[in-house]
Amino acid sequence: MSNIYKEHFPVKLFYFLLIYAIGISNIAISQNNYTISGKISDAKNGEGMIGVNVYLKELKIGTSTNVYGFYSITAPKGKYTLTTSYIGYNSVSKEYVLELNQTLNIELIEEGKLLEEVVITGKREDDNVKNIEMSVNKVEMKTIKKMPAFLGEVDVIRSIQFLPGVSSVGEGSSGFNVRGGGIDQNLVLLDEAPVYNSSHLFGFFSVFNPDVVKDVKLIKGGIPATYGGRVSSILDVRMKEGNSKKPEFSGGLGTIFSRFAYERPFLKEKGSFIVALRRSYIDILAKPFLNADLKGSRFYFYDFTAKTNYKINDKNTIFLSGYFGRDVFGADFGFNWGNSTTSFRWNHVFNNKLFLNTTVFYSNYDYSLDSDLSNENAQDSFEWKSNILNYSIKPDFNYYLNSKNTISFGGQAIYYTFNPGQATAVSGGESRSIGLDSKYAIESALYVGNEQKLSDKLTINYGLRYSFYSYMGPGTVYTFNENTTPGERKPITSTRTSEKGEAIKNYGNLEPRIAFNLGINNSTSIKLGYNRLAQYIHLLSNTVASSPLDVWTPSSNNIKPQLSDQVALGLFKNFSENLYETSVEVYYKTLKNQIDYIRNADLLLNPAVEGDLMYGIGRAYGAEFFVKKNKGKFNGWISYTLARTERKVDGLNNNDWYASRIDKAHNISVVGILDLSKKWSMGTTLSFSSGTPASFPTNKFVWQGIALPHNYTDDRNTYRIPNSHRLDYSATRKNKHALFGKGESEWVFSVYNVYNRKNPFSVYVRQNPDDPSKTEAVKYSVFAAIIPAVTYNFKF
Repeated sequence: MSNIYKEHFPVKLFYFLLIYAIGISNIAISQNNYTISGKISDAKNGEGMIGVNVYLKELKIGTSTNVYGFYSITAPKGKYTLTTSYIGYNSVSKEYVLELNQTLNIELIEEGKLLEEVVITGKREDDNVKNIEMSVNKVEMKTIKKMPAFLGEVDVIRSIQFLPGVSSVGEGSSGFNVRGGGIDQNLVLLDEAPVYNSSHLFGFFSVFNPDVVKDVKLIKGGIPATYGGRVSSILDVRMKEGNSKKPEFSGGLGTIFSRFAYERPFLKEKGSFIVALRRSYIDILAKPFLNADLKGSRFYFYDFTAKTNYKINDKNTIFLSGYFGRDVFGADFGFNWGNSTTSFRWNHVFNNKLFLNTTVFYSNYDYSLDSDLSNENAQDSFEWKSNILNYSIKPDFNYYLNSKNTISFGGQAIYYTFNPGQATAVSGGESRSIGLDSKYAIESALYVGNEQKLSDKLTINYGLRYSFYSYMGPGTVYTFNENTTPGERKPITSTRTSEKGEAIKNYGNLEPRIAFNLGINNSTSIKLGYNRLAQYIHLLSNTVASSPLDVWTPSSNNIKPQLSDQVALGLFKNFSENLYETSVEVYYKTLKNQIDYIRNADLLLNPAVEGDLMYGIGRAYGAEFFVKKNKGKFNGWISYTLARTERKVDGLNNNDWYASRIDKAHNISVVGILDLSKKWSMGTTLSFSSGTPASFPTNKFVWQGIALPHNYTDDRNTYRIPNSHRLDYSATRKNKHALFGKGESEWVFSVYNVYNRKNPFSVYVRQNPDDPSKTEAVKYSVFAAIIPAVTYNFKF
């Protein structure tokens, strides 16, 4: 593999920037400068706290803790007041004489007066104005647990869909869309390992167990150089580390599934762990009511999540976490899919300025379609399996150069194995296996970035990422006739067999990132950001909404990597001493090498599937308005997104721009949470969205009295389904004690779709069942009823 990287200019450029960034530290560390560093954690459970504001009052300089709770501040020799602040916690201020480098670990205690109030965000009160980040939303689990949810079950993915710029193609669909991107264009991370399908039960629930989730952060723009691999957004989900103070048992009994979690310290509080299990039981409850034809039905999901950590010494801590989940749906013929991830991380503090986190992860997403092959006497059956498997190593460094510069640098290497499909068919008692070659790829990257405070008013974050990708053998390499009429299947012109380890096709991309924060005054700032992103894997799906059986495929000699460029501009303003937070952001994003499909494309078990693909460009632009009340008995937010998402593909819609399948002009979300008393709280969500585009027949043929719908022009997405809107409500009653007379517990009563709105998921044309010579349009709704639920949560 050494020849792949040989003499690449971007690699040399990376090393130059890295050496320069570290080298200037000799200039920045002037005489008599010293550093305070350490970890900030929650006094209640020992969890490292993300984004805590740490500053020196006299110099008005500060920093924030990283995702592991580590901080570092450098200042001249002197006497200072070190202050730590985090909304919902008591601030800690203490005077220190800084005359040598020192380590200072701090534990923060929750404010008693806020224990019964909802905390919308876990960051400093003016963080949205002062922070360099833009197009970023962070929602704490405290808030997510207060929001109404489908069947009363807390859901991370559904909760972020109430944020500006985030949408879905319809109720019950899996995944989410961000600023005009497809669901495959979001990098969903669980403890830094990618999750390829973030949904259970076709999108009704997410794979993230709320009892284990510590932090949820969505990055839509201004993406730092440390992230890469997707062209739309990053959803970074961090798991709890486990209570390092005392044993704790928690869980919930719900309408459709139950969950249980256990966490505790070990080895004299040097380590801790948490394990959690969820299992749905709708199949068990429904079994007595199923008729003979459905007696063998299977429809359930389960997942197991675990994490442990151990502090070796003051400079080394290790973490091991994993997620294992599966969905089963069907009767004699059904679906089966699941995610598995494992992450091993090593935190190392070299000194009070340099912090390293190295992550090694494994991720596997497998999915299958099968009839009942367990029956040995079956004369006719079918089983199809597919998966995407990857291994990775990712070292990330944080170098706290001085009070004005925080440098990040590192790299990543990912090894992919794609199994597009292996099938076993049994006909007349005879078995036959068919399948496609596995595909292999290596994606690697180097990056360096710096957050620099140029003045009290201006902060800049700039970085460069270089990604390199190689499509590898062994396998069959196909070449297609590129002169085929656009919209028609491209015939194969040649094939060859590649050797193991052979680099079939290489791609390299420079991905610059830059963001500015210009402070107008203490409560107002203007932010500007630009980023370029590259994505080397693709999800092939030509259905209305993504399904678990959609095929992942790598970039190849025929499929180029996706590229996006996004510019965003925002105005951020707080009112009434940060009680109200407001923002307006506008963005414009271009997309290259976007995939579409010829008419009647064959995506499953097709060795020449690349001949059924079409390629084009895309653009997405819009404005996002956000108003949020951060504190008090009543709080919440209102968001409104005005946006367009379009594609342009040679051979479709007269080669002109047309609306993407995920295009929604208007999205409005309202979230309100009210604490009535110490015992009762209420949550309400209201959403409205424009209808998504759809393709309908332009004419029909009548043959032997049967109508056959037909689209003569093959125009895509020229119609729209009706608008959608929905109101949800929940009420939570806290009990005095939990199980066994101790701890805490609560009842959650929820109503989904309060006013019985039948929102359309899709509209399709079919033959009229009473008169086959006629056609009719049918509106299909996933949820067409009021859905009440009750959940009992406990912790002791």
